[in-house]
Amino acid sequence: MRDWIGWVATALFALSYLCKRPGTVSRVQAVAALMWMTYGIMLGATPIIVANMIVAVMATYSAWRQRAAAT
Repeated sequence: MRDWIGWVATALFALSYLCKRPGTVSRVQAVAALMWMTYGIMLGATPIIVANMIVAVMATYSAWRQRAAAT
């Protein structure tokens, strides 16, 4: 099960580069990072958890900022 989460997170992150809108890229990357954090928690791997926590926060902030600028 945990390997499946890691592979889906990898696929989502890779697919985010095919998104045309910057906000969509950021949202997909945030979801992928949350999945990677889950994977890291299941493994007990603190570096995976912390690195992806940072990515998730930055991607979420970026998506929020882009959405705010569009309105």
